[in-house]
Amino acid sequence: MMNLETNKRNAIAFYRTAYLGNPKLAIEMYVGKEYIQHNPAVANGTQGFIDYFERMQKEYPEKSIEFVRCIAEGDLVALHTHQVWPGNDQYVTMDFFRFDTNGKICEHWDAIQQIPEKSENPNTMY
Repeated sequence: MMNLETNKRNAIAFYRTAYLGNPKLAIEMYVGKEYIQHNPAVANGTQGFIDYFERMQKEYPEKSIEFVRCIAEGDLVALHTHQVWPGNDQYVTMDFFRFDTNGKICEHWDAIQQIPEKSENPNTMY
């Protein structure tokens, strides 16, 4: 039986740890025997994940992330985030993580959308 609250906490901790510059620790603590990556900008597997986040930390150390929503169902956790990059370049992301039977992350999908300067409505994207 999946523990949805634990999976939610672990998904956030995994992403925060990697995003803030320690992807190796994120992999060690939260990923299982395999890591299937669906983002075409990131190589498959754990080393591809580590390489990507180490490069992002080196190139953009001032980036920030806010976890706006976290939803869990079955073996999936969805994160809705607001990211701010240098030059106030802002993005909304939706990340989906699949957990294995041991409660470890084993698969990832995401969708990223840049927040435009102008909107046709007064609502935020998050």
